[in-house]
Amino acid sequence: QVQLVESGGGLVQAGGSLRLSCAASGNTFSINAMGWYRQAPGKQRELVADITSGGSTNYADSVKGRFTISRDNAKNTVYLQMNGLKPEDTAVYYCNARRGNGLGYDHYWGQGTQVTVSS
Repeated sequence: QVQLVESGGGLVQAGGSLRLSCAASGNTFSINAMGWYRQAPGKQRELVADITSGGSTNYADSVKGRFTISRDNAKNTVYLQMNGLKPEDTAVYYCNARRGNGLGYDHYWGQGTQVTVSS
């Protein structure tokens, strides 16, 4: 099992910045990628950004140029720097880790952290 603990959410005005952190513990061997998803009220959970163990990144179009994902493999921690925040970024942000199991991936989730952007 993998445990993920998030921190860094909060309330910020539009145009402001926040940095989310997610620390992984437990059986972190061979985690392929870590990332962030978000879920706004009444909407489906969506990918925000992820990063592989080799450092390749992937971003949702809505956050490109504003958000930056990074990873410290030695600390098993992933970060999401969010700049230029907009009210539509308001959501619960979930940390995710995935590991190949030969048939697909096992996914692990954090408890979520609220990000609220006021206009």
